[in-house]
Amino acid sequence: MESRVAKRNQGMEGACVLRLSLLWSREFLSSRFILWALFISNLLGTIYGYIWYGEQLQETWANYPRWLIPFVPDSPTASLFFTLALLFLMFPNPLSKYHRVRTLIEALAVVTSVKYGVWAVSIIFAGAYQGNALVWQDWMLVASHLAMAVEALLFVRLFKYGTIMLLVAGAWTFLNDFVDYSFGVYPWLPQVLWDNVGAVMIFTVALTGVSIVAGWIAMRAAQRI
Repeated sequence: MESRVAKRNQGMEGACVLRLSLLWSREFLSSRFILWALFISNLLGTIYGYIWYGEQLQETWANYPRWLIPFVPDSPTASLFFTLALLFLMFPNPLSKYHRVRTLIEALAVVTSVKYGVWAVSIIFAGAYQGNALVWQDWMLVASHLAMAVEALLFVRLFKYGTIMLLVAGAWTFLNDFVDYSFGVYPWLPQVLWDNVGAVMIFTVALTGVSIVAGWIAMRAAQRI
């Protein structure tokens, strides 16, 4: 009797694992419903992100050289890269002639989404650790930015970028770090972290390196599946 129950439990556990594995399978991720759902949600998130950066963009426009503007909205631009990458998955035939553009956008989507997804969550909790009160918007940002990092790594199995494009994306992201902290256009920090800009800069640059490595590991793992 006990062995029969144990076998039934093992069978139920196996079925649960199988059902969960389907959630990150190629078939599930490439389904039209999932692609459209993620495209719409990421597009709306991108628009909201640029609105969120509106005040900093206005200040940069008024008080800094205009060429710095593209380097200001980090997370929305990462979300934009991922949204564009989804377009190539949704319409592969009409966009097939833009293969190099596609692979570059995919690499940028992975590196920047992982980097700024983790960065935003880390900064929010670092601020909370130093006494900054968390409000519902913070929890919304935590959830959305974690989703950015997770979805980017999941979709690597559907992406076509290689090592060269990954390195190009990494170089762009390092350049973004350099501009942010050399010209003072890094994302606005909670007030409690104003005295820790140096540490934030080191963390940011290190996180870029980690994101490149994560994108490479995910790429190599996808090639073996």
